[in-house]
Amino acid sequence: MASFGTMRTAPSVCAAHRGQALVPIRCVYSAPYCPSGLSLTRLDRDRQVLAASAAPRMQPATQETSRAVMAAAQTAEAPTKTSGFITCSVTATTVQAFIDEIQEVAKSGVDIIELRLDFLKDFDTERDLKMIMASCPLPYIVTYRPKWEGGNYEGPEPPRLATLKYAALCGAPYVDVEFKAAALFFAGQGEVPIQCKVILSSHNFQKTPPAAELHQLAKDMHAAGADIVKIATMANDIADSAAVLSLLQSPVAPTIALAMGEKGQIVRLLAAKYGGYLTFAALSPDKASAPGQPTVATLKALYNYQNQGPRTKVYGIIGNPVSHSKSPLIHNTAFQHIGHDGVYVPLLVDDLPRFLDAFAGHPDFQGFSVTIPHKEAALKAAKQVDPVAAKIGAVNTLIRQPDGSFKGYNTDWCAAIDAIERQLSSSGTSSSGSGSSGSSPLAGKTFLVLGAGGAGRALAFGAADRGAKVLITNRSRERAEQLAASLPGSSVVAWEDVQAGKVKADVLANSTSLGMAPKDNESPVPAATINNYGLVFDAVYTPVWTQLLLDAKAGGCQVVDGLQMFVGQAVLQFQHFTGKQAPTELMQSTLVNALGLKK
Repeated sequence: MASFGTMRTAPSVCAAHRGQALVPIRCVYSAPYCPSGLSLTRLDRDRQVLAASAAPRMQPATQETSRAVMAAAQTAEAPTKTSGFITCSVTATTVQAFIDEIQEVAKSGVDIIELRLDFLKDFDTERDLKMIMASCPLPYIVTYRPKWEGGNYEGPEPPRLATLKYAALCGAPYVDVEFKAAALFFAGQGEVPIQCKVILSSHNFQKTPPAAELHQLAKDMHAAGADIVKIATMANDIADSAAVLSLLQSPVAPTIALAMGEKGQIVRLLAAKYGGYLTFAALSPDKASAPGQPTVATLKALYNYQNQGPRTKVYGIIGNPVSHSKSPLIHNTAFQHIGHDGVYVPLLVDDLPRFLDAFAGHPDFQGFSVTIPHKEAALKAAKQVDPVAAKIGAVNTLIRQPDGSFKGYNTDWCAAIDAIERQLSSSGTSSSGSGSSGSSPLAGKTFLVLGAGGAGRALAFGAADRGAKVLITNRSRERAEQLAASLPGSSVVAWEDVQAGKVKADVLANSTSLGMAPKDNESPVPAATINNYGLVFDAVYTPVWTQLLLDAKAGGCQVVDGLQMFVGQAVLQFQHFTGKQAPTELMQSTLVNALGLKK
């Protein structure tokens, strides 16, 4: 029988590798590889492979089918670049829908298509495989995942492995073989052509082992014959992501590293920066083939995946929850607009000190926004703290310093107070913007804060820093008294007195959630009392025009909406992150459009 030319056999040991890990040997046969493709010799070998695995015998392929498969193989060769590919899985359940989805995926802008044969309900290797492969206009991975490794295939192993071997022989650029089945795959009849890259994969759906165990696993997989190592684990804590990313920092071979779940999403989003061979994305959220997969559009546009590199700086929002946050959209849009080589990602953190410790060896993690419930913990984590942030007792921004430590800031109060000052200045009072109480239009004015939570605390301390006389009210008087006790010169007024119109102030600042959608017909103060105030600020920005602001505008008050605070704090963070002027108007319009708001 004529040979296939350059082929790969099961791993072996040669004299050149004594004392080293086993590596696959490429065996060169005397006969050259047949350029015409699926010759009778190849079909004979195909039949032997399938027959040896008790699979149905292959019928001779038509000339049209053979040509189609070879044409697809020639146009779908493994890509020439070495890492940073985006891959999307095809998961339709019927062959025709599968082929249609291949075309849809190919148009989405991905680099590689994964063919998840195990999703097909009535898949027949003899009838369907070549037709599916021939329909791929891009490089593709043939995957036939068994139930025991998280897939859908529940049949016997020999036909499944024979299908993967047959795909390799027919010209597939990649086949994905489970590490646990690698020995059987390589031992079966029919050598894998050297042009076909074998991905050996391992999935742990329960946990992420320690980094040392992951690295040993990668070495074992490479020794077993992997051209590409793929390790996917479940991230039960975001610290697990650091262990998985370490596989990309010190790879034994081209590596696909994935941390499943929301707490591991950053591995998928940052794989290109760390040199990962590829990452997976879905056409839409409902088509994700594994937990934590972003969509193709999100990965490409929002996270600028294909332009990430080793020098890309990393920023993110630390919180729990964070999936709803618009901060990645605002900051990444601004980064790309000014040409800053950075990416901003969501960071679902349970324990802030543990997260910071896990990523201490990642100096490119340059800065973080911090939200609920970690603002107090961020204060403790910062080696240096802005004076007002220290007084507030909460930090919403951490910036890495040259020595690796962090400096903490609170941009919430700055954004709100600056917006209020701008509005006051527009009515005739000048401000230097320096933060000095002597030059602030708030100096000497009465400032009533509604609410004593985190936002209320920031407003109260910010106003006091600018020289205002602060009044605090809260539905729970005890919390108002606690805030007042920490802010010398402030005083508490009864919530009931505010409702009855017995309290007057130059500025009314609402930090409660009253008036937020869907209860946007509510207001924290009666409309009949609105004339007790000269300027009204509302931290709520959904909707932008809250009932409180509508009442204030109708009553002739100056108004400042919560959108200015939200965008303002992001603008200040952006400037801390980059050291550059922020595109404020772009950031505001991006948020308005994302939320469907009317400004």
